[in-house]
Amino acid sequence: MKRLHVSFNVADLDKSIAFYANLFGAEPSVVRDGYAKWLLDDPRMNFVIELDPEKTGFTHAGIQTESDDELKDVFDRMKSAEAPYLPEGVTTCCYHKSEKSWTVDPDGVAWEAFFTHHQTEAYGAGPDLLAQQGAE
Repeated sequence: MKRLHVSFNVADLDKSIAFYANLFGAEPSVVRDGYAKWLLDDPRMNFVIELDPEKTGFTHAGIQTESDDELKDVFDRMKSAEAPYLPEGVTTCCYHKSEKSWTVDPDGVAWEAFFTHHQTEAYGAGPDLLAQQGAE
């Protein structure tokens, strides 16, 4: 079963953690320097907030799979769409080692599809998808 992923940048991590913990009725499952994540079952979502006072708000959406087979199916659909496709492979991002790829919808909204192998101590970094799109 897949899980919707939504990511926001926030200006004050502590205030945002308090707000979303109240909204979701649950404490975050992961809290790190400049980062918090909720793995919720109701609604089924991977919700992330990251500290970035310069660029607050929605950053991207995604589909988190529970298996490599599910991920392959989502990757195949991403490849068949008339949109950019950026296979990232296995990468460290947001304190997790994941296999992932990216695309952009017709209005410029970035979407990722990923399967998480395990947590890490390193934050890592994702690609600048919009810069890559402009380079094509």
